[in-house]
Amino acid sequence: MTEERFFLYDETEETKTRFVSFMGDETRFDLAIIISNRYFGKHMVLNIQNGRFAIIGQDDLDEPGYLEEAFRINEKEAQELKGFLQEML
Repeated sequence: MTEERFFLYDETEETKTRFVSFMGDETRFDLAIIISNRYFGKHMVLNIQNGRFAIIGQDDLDEPGYLEEAFRINEKEAQELKGFLQEML
């Protein structure tokens, strides 16, 4: 027996993905940054090393503790990541 699915949305969109790896003073970052029209100008940032991701815009970078919580990283690592993301967003 199959139940009928109720979709909130089901869309396909062309996206642009940037893969970047860099070494900070604290740790190495391996990221996939997905650029889409879906998130109101924000980017989906995926930390490939731990599988955590967040939808990030400039306002999120200004939010204290956002990167630490989203990626489960410490404050020093978050500062390195924030510096990189501020350059590219």
